[in-house]
Amino acid sequence: MNGHAVDGKDGLQAVADLGGGTNQIGGRLYNERLILSLIRRGGSLSKAAIARLTGLSAQTVSVIISGLEADGLLLRHSPQRGRVGQPSVPLALDPEGAFSLGMKLGRRSSDLILMDFTGVVRANLRETYAYPTPERLRAFVDRGSRILTSRLSATQAARIRGLGLAAPFELWSWQPELGAPDPVADAWRDFDIPAAVQDICPWPVHYCNDATAACAAELAFGRHQHVADFLYFFVGSFLGGGIVLNGKLFQGHSGNAGAVGSLPVGDGRQRLIRTASLYVLERELTELGLDPQLLWRSDDWSGLGGPLERWIERSAESLAVACVAGLAVIDFQAVVIDGAFPEAVRDRLTDAVRERFLRQDRQGLTEAAIIPGSIGRNARAIGAASLPLLAGFSRDPDVLFKERGRTQAAGQSAMATELDKRTR
Repeated sequence: MNGHAVDGKDGLQAVADLGGGTNQIGGRLYNERLILSLIRRGGSLSKAAIARLTGLSAQTVSVIISGLEADGLLLRHSPQRGRVGQPSVPLALDPEGAFSLGMKLGRRSSDLILMDFTGVVRANLRETYAYPTPERLRAFVDRGSRILTSRLSATQAARIRGLGLAAPFELWSWQPELGAPDPVADAWRDFDIPAAVQDICPWPVHYCNDATAACAAELAFGRHQHVADFLYFFVGSFLGGGIVLNGKLFQGHSGNAGAVGSLPVGDGRQRLIRTASLYVLERELTELGLDPQLLWRSDDWSGLGGPLERWIERSAESLAVACVAGLAVIDFQAVVIDGAFPEAVRDRLTDAVRERFLRQDRQGLTEAAIIPGSIGRNARAIGAASLPLLAGFSRDPDVLFKERGRTQAAGQSAMATELDKRTR
């Protein structure tokens, strides 16, 4: 049984439900979430395909599908004819079935998006600043959520499942590099970010690390879903990353797996975060009298010239060393590189990393592909927006949203079941 579904004589054998009890309601809820996860990954599936993938009886699948359609979560596509027997009717997620908000709180900018049930971004807002403050966070969430939800009908608004929030843990760190005053750093130390956002929002708030959210977005919505194991780098103001193993986010015992910014590079006395982060490029632009806010306000970096060329060169060299270090620990299929920069810059950086990686001494290591990410600047917000949807509709929310405390990795593996290879 590929999908580990629950079946019985009446199609609803009693099993441990998602909350820990054992009853038929729990079994049906699990099966509903399993079917939704399969359809999300497959794009569309027929009832026969769902029955084959899950091991559920055709009758059970039919009953569950009818319920999901009645709830407005599924759509029927046109029948596919040309085969013996009844025409096959593909079932797909209804984009209007649910909505969520996703927010990325960054050190130079914040993004707030409205996403539908299929992962399509319906609307987005961005705010840039020299550095974030708690007051700015509250104001942006309040104003932004009102703007985005005002575009929805009453029916659509009632289908909002929550707000996902992605932010760097220990936001007060690295203030000297950002040039923020000490009082701003101190203000964040005792500030409960998710609690403050929850005070503003009428929906449940889910919280996770920003780099983990970006990795999760790549895992769930990226174009490299055939890659089961990869090391992920996301280049923002400060570089972060994640680890995907067997099609799932791996977060480690404390939730800090994939802290790639701490990898030693160069002569071993330098860390990757100090050589390949965008704040390094920002600093050089400032020293040359150029406006560093261009990095956060524009998707056109064609005029950056020499500073950008030098940053790509230095970053690629450090990232190539980090790739070798990562592959020495885990036999990844690929290394994925993405970031808060234009697609053209991402591709140039990836090519440069690949070129320098091939120059490294890789004796004893298995080859791995160096490939560009496919989500881009919005990856952290998209990953955040997925949290409420997966909490409500994924088959293993207890695994995905295990609480680890405010300062650890609460909700870091929010996308794990989307690519569970056991359901193939």
